[in-house]
Amino acid sequence: MFSESLLNMDQTISDEEILRQFSNEAEKEKAFTLLVHRDQKRIYYFIRRMVIDHDDANDLTQDVFIKVWNHLSSFKGESAIIHWIYKIAVNHTYTFLEKKKKKFTWSSLDDENELVNKLHAGKYIDGDAIQMKLQEGILTLPPKQRIVFQLRYFDEIAYEEMSKMLGTSTGALKASYHKAAEKIEAFMIRNQ
Repeated sequence: MFSESLLNMDQTISDEEILRQFSNEAEKEKAFTLLVHRDQKRIYYFIRRMVIDHDDANDLTQDVFIKVWNHLSSFKGESAIIHWIYKIAVNHTYTFLEKKKKKFTWSSLDDENELVNKLHAGKYIDGDAIQMKLQEGILTLPPKQRIVFQLRYFDEIAYEEMSKMLGTSTGALKASYHKAAEKIEAFMIRNQ
C-alpha cells in the first residue's frame, strides 16, 4: 500500500508539516500517506476495541480516513490532528453501533453477548486470561461509557482533550470513567 521510502520515513512528522504539505497540491497525497502511516494503527485499535470484529474495525477505520482526507483542508488546528481524528472515529463508531442495534433490534445484553462471542472467536485477538476478562468487562459498559473508558485507559487521552472531542465536561468524563472502572472491577471480581 505504501512505498518503502514512505514507510521508512520518520513517524514523528509534525502536524504542522503534514498540514503544510497537504495544502500543497503536489504534496497532498504524500502528506496524507504520512498521516495515515503515523495515526492509522491507533485509530484502528480504538475502533477494534469498540466493535471487536476485525472486518468491521477495518472498514470503519477506512471510512474515518476517507473523512479525514475529505475534511483535512478545513481542520482548524484547535487540537492535535490525532485528537480530531479520534473525534471522527468516536462519532463514526458510535453511529455504527447505534445503527447495528436498531437494525437487529437487539437488547444491550444481546449486543454484549455477540461482542463477547466475537472476542473469543477472533483470530486477530490475543491476550492472556486476565486481558480477555478485562475486555469482557468493558463490553458490559454502555457504548458512551465504553468510549470514555477506552480513550482514557488504553489511549491515555487527557480529560481536557476528551472534553473537546466529546463535547462533555471534564467532570462528567471523570465521573463516567470512575463508574466504568467500578463496573469493570465488579465484573472481574464476580467472574474470577
